[in-house]
Amino acid sequence: MYRARAIVNSLTGVQGHFAGWLLVKNTAPGASCAAVRSYNVPAASEPFLNGSSSQYVEDMYNAWLADPSSVHASWDSFFRNSASGGAGYQSPPSLAPLGRNEVPATSFLPALAGVGGTGAVSEKVIDDHLAVQAIIRSYQIRGHHIAKLDPLGINSADLDDRTPQELLYSHYSFEDDDMDRVFKLPSTTFIGGKEKQLPLREILRRLELTYCRHIGVEFMFINSLEQCNWIRQRLETPGAMEISADEKRLILARLTRATGFESFLARKWSSEKRFGLEGCEILIPAMKQVIDKSTEFGVESIVMGMPHRGRLNVLANVCRKPLHQLFTQFAGLEAADDGSGDVKYHLGTYIERLNRVTNKNIRLAVVANPSHLEAVDPVVQGKTRAEQFYRGDGEGKKVMSILLHGDAAFCGQGIVFETMHLSDLPDYTTHGTVHIVVNNQIGFTTDPRHSRSSAYCTDVARVVNAPIFHVNSDDPESVMHVCNMAAEWRATFHKDVVIDIVCYRRNGHNEIDEPMFTQPLMYRKIKNTKSVLEKYSEQLVKENVVTTEEVKDVKAKYEKICEDALESARKETHIKYKDWLDSPWSGFFEGKDPLKASPTGVKEDTLVHIGKRFSSPPPNAAEFVIHKGIERILKARMEMVEARTIDWALGEAMAFGSLLKEGIHVRLSGQDVERGTFSHRHHVLHHQTVDKATYRPLCNLYPDQAPYTVCNSSLSEFGVLGFELGYSMTNPNALVIWEAQFGDFNNTAQCIIDQFISSGQAKWVRQSGLVMLLPHGLEGMGPEHSSARLERFLQMSSDDPDYFPPESDEFAVRQLHDINWIVANCTTPANLFHILRRQIALPFRKPLILMTPKSLLRHPEARSSFDEMLENTEFMRIIPDKGAASQNPQNVKKVLFCSGKVYYDLRKAREERKLDNDIVITRVEQISPFPYDLIKNECAKYPNAQLCWAQEEHKNQGSWSYVQPRFETALTGSRDVIYVGRPTAASPATGSKAQHLKELANLLDDAMAL
Repeated sequence: MYRARAIVNSLTGVQGHFAGWLLVKNTAPGASCAAVRSYNVPAASEPFLNGSSSQYVEDMYNAWLADPSSVHASWDSFFRNSASGGAGYQSPPSLAPLGRNEVPATSFLPALAGVGGTGAVSEKVIDDHLAVQAIIRSYQIRGHHIAKLDPLGINSADLDDRTPQELLYSHYSFEDDDMDRVFKLPSTTFIGGKEKQLPLREILRRLELTYCRHIGVEFMFINSLEQCNWIRQRLETPGAMEISADEKRLILARLTRATGFESFLARKWSSEKRFGLEGCEILIPAMKQVIDKSTEFGVESIVMGMPHRGRLNVLANVCRKPLHQLFTQFAGLEAADDGSGDVKYHLGTYIERLNRVTNKNIRLAVVANPSHLEAVDPVVQGKTRAEQFYRGDGEGKKVMSILLHGDAAFCGQGIVFETMHLSDLPDYTTHGTVHIVVNNQIGFTTDPRHSRSSAYCTDVARVVNAPIFHVNSDDPESVMHVCNMAAEWRATFHKDVVIDIVCYRRNGHNEIDEPMFTQPLMYRKIKNTKSVLEKYSEQLVKENVVTTEEVKDVKAKYEKICEDALESARKETHIKYKDWLDSPWSGFFEGKDPLKASPTGVKEDTLVHIGKRFSSPPPNAAEFVIHKGIERILKARMEMVEARTIDWALGEAMAFGSLLKEGIHVRLSGQDVERGTFSHRHHVLHHQTVDKATYRPLCNLYPDQAPYTVCNSSLSEFGVLGFELGYSMTNPNALVIWEAQFGDFNNTAQCIIDQFISSGQAKWVRQSGLVMLLPHGLEGMGPEHSSARLERFLQMSSDDPDYFPPESDEFAVRQLHDINWIVANCTTPANLFHILRRQIALPFRKPLILMTPKSLLRHPEARSSFDEMLENTEFMRIIPDKGAASQNPQNVKKVLFCSGKVYYDLRKAREERKLDNDIVITRVEQISPFPYDLIKNECAKYPNAQLCWAQEEHKNQGSWSYVQPRFETALTGSRDVIYVGRPTAASPATGSKAQHLKELANLLDDAMAL
């Protein structure tokens, strides 16, 4: 017994060098015994999994003493060596950290005694088998470093020409004499197929073919053994890459179209920028292969985003957009639709067609994108998520996204990470995206060594455990194999995957750019490099798959198709941008008066019902423990409902609830929206003693209501705002809202605001009803918690400051119809209620930029009555003063126009100074489009008063620069409007509370001066 315990101690003291012991240390509790057996550990090892290792080894040892043949040969070998005082097993240094479920390198050792005999295994045999295991693992981990990925043969894709020493068999003390020795293959490789052991020479040959030829794969960082084995099996199994002659001919046909399209454009419009695909024509067959394979797995709709390079080719040969519509873009015609339009290689499209390979219908959308390369990424993801939501596709089996990237942008643009970081969040996941990188190995003119610090441009994808397939663009069959794997991976695991097509750019950044200025050696090589079509055609001719005549015939047929399309394009007189919509809203605009909005007021019964439900604890209140503070909030809300009064949170909830009742899906997204940054909303109640138990009042208003989604986002503005914009583009009958934690932080998403929200309709005829809630107001909280930069939104408003539209009954709706977006700063909960509902009531969709309050959320005077929300009430563009002064307009000395929170400061100062009969305060709730008609009437009402615009923001900020010329237009220059407020400043606000109060006092003194 003493000897048995000594052996147990030696076993456990080796720190996992013994296979069975290692397996226990690296197997999750509760793992099946079948899993143990799958790693060549004796079935009798099962007690290890239950923590009884010491007793188990003692029993094994006693059984061995009684009869050595009664235990597995590996145990027999171990006990023999230990009994004779032999050295314990030694394993080689680990090459990389093991994944969470990865089997250690020594997992096959207990079975080794069976290789070459049943007796004791020499230390040399064990070391050599361990070395083979290490070699195999080295190729799996680092083989991609020496893969032949560059079609030009001049660069290393990982920016490093060295060969890792772990990939040299001499590193493991093997010599030439060892090359024909046979070694048992571990369970973590599939290179043997049905064979369980191979000569070392053949092992190395198969590893080279798998990992070091034209495919370099990074996957061993994934912390799932199942997923690693899935990839290994599809890469390593002999014959896995073999394809039929028909498949080869299909690749050739698609390559011919991709190449023919670019050469046709180059001949017809040689001086035009088109950002062609020359050098990576294989992208077209690659995308089509991903789509074909995904369609086989049940996908019916694919949303795509991409930069400008190759876009026209993708539209023509992947989406099959009619060629004459593409060629019309080169004709220099005027637009037939409203808006300024955009250059041809930024436009999107939407196509429904039959996939002739799978004989299934497929919907393909390419989302329009500006020159801000990766900005479209989150928009695509939001659009995809919305499609999945409205289809009830909770697992992403029907709808998926494909994102194309350039190498320099993929590693250089932070939005790539922000978007990827959404990939596994419950309310943002699209259940896997296929990313395809067109790796030109150059930016505009920047060498990769100067454009990234990581080995590969794709390293950001490692953060989300996405497998990364690097592939040589001039090996079409390898590209297709990788595409098949990527599509199947996405369908199997519903996680992101990256295809890095290592290629080159035959021309400069655009067709009229001279690349020899900056990359002379590369472009000398490119000049003498045959196209992939030429190379592949020659290969298939040699293989007797096609004849030279067949190759020429395919080219000629496509050439004729292009010529016929050009003839049709020459008959067009205008560009129709509606042909390029990526989000058509079928039936939405039909049968509607474009200048008539539906009413926004609702019945009192509806308000009361929503108010009471929103103010009540969960139905199972006895079991669901809510926070004491929430109990007080709910009680206060119920008292307001009973008093027929609402505050800001109630007004918002009633707007949402009434839309949900009408079947309108509402989605509210942002960093802290569930509770609300200022602890005012509480749309998700949390059980105080049970983790993850929640109750959402607005999801439980009516049995047949529309779904309500309120979701806290990652700490991202650029990514999440883009996501919600994409979401809003999918369904016009939904209210999609993004709220900034503080309005100040919207500038981190400025690209989405400038390129998509402000100008999207003008450039791409694409409407969106997205709402941006931006907490705004100077309250002494410092420069980054005061201003949503209202002035920037107003500066981007498209209404003409010198144009007073004709007055009519449809004046207000026509203004909304003609402008690019709506900018408002409301002062009452009722007006918030109406403006949110108006987003759906309008017969069209416009983005709404809404400055929201902070202190007003609980201000006792910022309340509204139910009467202001009932039927026959509506949003008030301005709120006139109804106080004492308004009763004697002739005697009023000053009219203060203002917007937002400052109204309550002005009103308080007027009351304290007893100026109620002298000063009128009029609130401009909708700043843009400017309410010319109401402003004109309001000024005319007080003919003897001085007119002032008062604002809390600095003079060079806020609304002043926007409203000043519009006041002049409204008043036809007959009266001046004076500015009242802070002086100009570089910073939005002071960080000193004392200075803030001093500035506010000066503002109020100026405003009240007569």
